[in-house]
Amino acid sequence: MTLKSQRLHDALKRILGAGVSGLSARLGETTLEVAAADYLETARILRDHPDLRFEQLLDLCGVDYSAYKDRPWEGRRFAAVSQLLSLTHNWRLRLRVFCPEDGFPALDSLIEVWPSVNWYEREAFDLLGIVFGGHPDLRRILTDYGFVGNPFRKDFPVSGHVEMRYDPEQKRVIYQPVSIEPREIVPRIVREEQYGEGRGQ
Repeated sequence: MTLKSQRLHDALKRILGAGVSGLSARLGETTLEVAAADYLETARILRDHPDLRFEQLLDLCGVDYSAYKDRPWEGRRFAAVSQLLSLTHNWRLRLRVFCPEDGFPALDSLIEVWPSVNWYEREAFDLLGIVFGGHPDLRRILTDYGFVGNPFRKDFPVSGHVEMRYDPEQKRVIYQPVSIEPREIVPRIVREEQYGEGRGQ
């Protein structure tokens, strides 16, 4: 751990105290994990405390841990992971929070702390189904309004449930069951007779 990373690590432990669920430094990156109940208040402290001053949220993404590292995951399934930047102190932080319930994943919105999170939370809602309480305009952003399901969940079928197409007779977009037939996608090797014989002579 570099001296700069150690300073950030020490500041987070001192300022947040018992609010820290996990704190690690790996590959030059510091990750702070907090409980869902402390998420919004921790975000305010990270932004406003003079020894931290994370003025910018650069990104937020949802994560489905149901099959993490190709083995069953023991713990909460859904998390939101934010990338924060302090221009004042020139350091970065990854903030991770797990949704308390897997059946209905929900967290507080960070939009009042960092307005730039608006579209990122909408994306996590659309693709993973994480509901952000207090978000002023939480609706789909990448999929169609009539789309059923959340395509980034690891249990979502590869071909989906329904497909949409324009019907020229009805003069509108219609939905119908997926018509894609499952097929084998392993490549078949076809070689000509006498392949490779007599070469290099």
